[in-house]
Amino acid sequence: MSRIKHGFLATLPLLCCLSLPTVTAAEAPLDSRALTGVSQGKALFDINLAEEAKLPLYLQVIEKTYDGLVAQGVSPDFVIAFRGPAVQFIDDSTADAATQQQIAALIARLAAKGVHLEACAIATGLFNVEEKALLPGIELVGNTFISLIGYQAQGYGTIVVM
Repeated sequence: MSRIKHGFLATLPLLCCLSLPTVTAAEAPLDSRALTGVSQGKALFDINLAEEAKLPLYLQVIEKTYDGLVAQGVSPDFVIAFRGPAVQFIDDSTADAATQQQIAALIARLAAKGVHLEACAIATGLFNVEEKALLPGIELVGNTFISLIGYQAQGYGTIVVM
């Protein structure tokens, strides 16, 4: 093979790479198709967890969902309803202090963003959670089943967390 031909073949891969469009850091995936024509994201998170350790993860995902809607030009309107055994994890007397601190911080951040948080009075009674012990930002309501009915009638999409 001649030197000219060999030299050209050796530089061919480099030339191909230079002619391809450069790829920059991957952009975060968006939800454009689902959000077409949507200006407000009305969501009701129905939290009925029986394990305290799972609650911080779900609260983090709810916060990321809120922030993701904002980033995509949609105004979030979120309600978080705690019912059943989950009410045991939103007071100031949980057994695991580290997890409780994490839950309290997440609830405070969500409340500061305007997320409405509520706890079921029926559940707090059944699980011996005192109203005065509920974390700041959580409103006690009579019956979250009634809340669920009302919010769904107002057009909130329900997301069940169990």
